[in-house]
Amino acid sequence: MDDANAVDVAGVPASTLNLIDLSSSDIRRSVSLLKQACLDSGFFYVINHGVSQDLMEEVFVQSRRFFGLPLSEKMKLLRNEKHRGYTPLINGDYKEGYYIGVEVPEDDPRAQKPHFGPNFWPSEDILPRWRQAMEKFHLVTRIIALALDLEADFFDKPEILGEPIATLRLLHYEVFDPFKGIYGAGAHSDFGFITLLATDDVPGLQICKNKNAKPPTWEYSTLHRVIGNGQEQYSIAFFLEPNHDCLIECLPTCMSEENPPKLDDTHADLNVYRREGA
Repeated sequence: MDDANAVDVAGVPASTLNLIDLSSSDIRRSVSLLKQACLDSGFFYVINHGVSQDLMEEVFVQSRRFFGLPLSEKMKLLRNEKHRGYTPLINGDYKEGYYIGVEVPEDDPRAQKPHFGPNFWPSEDILPRWRQAMEKFHLVTRIIALALDLEADFFDKPEILGEPIATLRLLHYEVFDPFKGIYGAGAHSDFGFITLLATDDVPGLQICKNKNAKPPTWEYSTLHRVIGNGQEQYSIAFFLEPNHDCLIECLPTCMSEENPPKLDDTHADLNVYRREGA
């Protein structure tokens, strides 16, 4: 990721990125702004999303409480093969995290699928009300994600988002020095349907607007990273991905007899596994 193409997100005026008002009655304008943002920077702000300020503050408070626990307590909840639980600070990105997914009981047939299963929760004696706060936030952020359909209910179909891979990830970035080659998160792009990100007031997130620097195969996902500025940083990321068996194919509005699909159809889980194994 070239520094010349990097644009700070947290420290720039809101006008720099498009602002999507989910309560607006002007749907045409909202769709136009969203499309422009996705084609330009890949990032945009969302307001009037239905998540109360009190809930947001509570989740950040609970996140700080968890990451402030002794490492021995956090390691009791080490992330498992279902991507649930704690990820410690190790070589690489200078951050620790905590994964929470859709709650699926062990005896549920869906628990046999990757990324599906029961969550890990800290003991009520250690962190009272922590689980309740996270479950509520996970629910409302999923509702927000489903509310961002470009056309009414096109993506809100059982075969697409009936049983999505939805993951909430709490993130804590330690104090680090990017001039020594250390980053909170190195340059990367996300995969899936959409990522919703709530941040604290500490700047550090950068996006790379020059998408032509590395032409994608068929998906558009903006390179971004987290740099340090001498302060701890906290963020909450919500990743929404389609069903495991969701068919990924060219949209009807993007093809014709004269302009047929350029790539073969695939399934969501196949693309995810290829990306994770890369």
